[in-house]
Amino acid sequence: MQRSEVGGSPSVLLVEAFYGGSHKQLIDLLKENVDGCSVFTLPAKKWHWRARTAALYFSQTIPACSSYRALFSSSVLNLCELVALRPDLARLKKVLYFHENQLVYPVRKDQERDFQYGYNQVLSCLVSDVVVFNSRFNMESFLSSIPSFMKKIPDHRPKDLEQLIRPKCVVLSYPVQFPDITSLLPEHKLRRLRRPAATSQSDRRIVTSQANQQQTSRCKEDPVESSAEPRSVPTPVQHPEPVDQADPLHIVWPHRWEHDKNPELFFSTLIKLKEKQLDFKLSVLGETFTDVPEIFSSSQRLLQSHILNWGFLSSKDQYLKVLCDADVVVSTARHEFFGVAMLEAVHCGCFPLCPKALVYPEIFPDQYLYSTPEQLCKRLQELCKRPDLARRHVIMVDTSLYSWTSLKTQFKGLLSAEGT
Repeated sequence: MQRSEVGGSPSVLLVEAFYGGSHKQLIDLLKENVDGCSVFTLPAKKWHWRARTAALYFSQTIPACSSYRALFSSSVLNLCELVALRPDLARLKKVLYFHENQLVYPVRKDQERDFQYGYNQVLSCLVSDVVVFNSRFNMESFLSSIPSFMKKIPDHRPKDLEQLIRPKCVVLSYPVQFPDITSLLPEHKLRRLRRPAATSQSDRRIVTSQANQQQTSRCKEDPVESSAEPRSVPTPVQHPEPVDQADPLHIVWPHRWEHDKNPELFFSTLIKLKEKQLDFKLSVLGETFTDVPEIFSSSQRLLQSHILNWGFLSSKDQYLKVLCDADVVVSTARHEFFGVAMLEAVHCGCFPLCPKALVYPEIFPDQYLYSTPEQLCKRLQELCKRPDLARRHVIMVDTSLYSWTSLKTQFKGLLSAEGT
């Protein structure tokens, strides 16, 4: 266990049962920027055991402290168990943060879903004072699934749980730490940043290109208005001078190597592009775990001549450099509650292509969304033929909205005894 306590009288108790990845980054960010934090964590290993047993462990290891006013934890922890075992913590303002929820988190087969994990999250919500979700999709998918989830109980089922929990819920995006990548950007991306906004036919073409559309020369509607949520920046851009067409389109896939990210769709699409003899370069990044889907090794063989980078990059600078060099970032996810990797890639100037589902419509306007595998293939096919379309386009997503600078006031309010 990692334990970090401040001198004097701490007022905020940060507890993380799975201290790794985005969970770790958020705890570290809060510790660095919020005064009076004491931190208690467990390593990011054996997730299922952390979810089952961390509450009892923390109940024995967190010392009593009369100055605590707020407790912050991710939903991995069974907060209900912790406050039952430690009544002194029950009096605190309890903030529960959902990076993901177990009611809709994908499993290979529904019968493999362990009821207890989702049930624990429901119980934790009931004892919390504020329940925070990193996206509206995360919140609504959790709340709307409670009734059907509870029907798995054979009899004597609890009632009205959604109505009890919903008033406590708020949406607060995960705060991404976007580094200064100016020194890593290629010249055409730097030029794109310096130029005033206007609208060109090539920009309009990429905005309106859809699988079922024939017109590509002009956009009939404001692309910002097509966003599912008003979270984009109206900055379509014209670049009068030509962009270099010599280099093939560079496609990047920066996601975990797991089935819920749907690598099968991604690689099958690229193989179709290869069969059409289209030129492109490929970087497949992201973390790997014990069970890597077989599709990765077979696709590596088939796409070898296109590959620039393959596998996890332990250096953050190297990772950012690949994103800065890439033209297009693709998600084929079956599951995404927020999507830090896509936002990081957009921050580095990549043109995003995402499913028109999950969290993506909250963040990305319609022109970056596809509804079918055929639409994804057609969009990439067009970009392979005309990589300058991606290189000239300024993405209409303001990533600063998801930065700590934009979100810190709300997080600090959550962790104050008076804030909501």
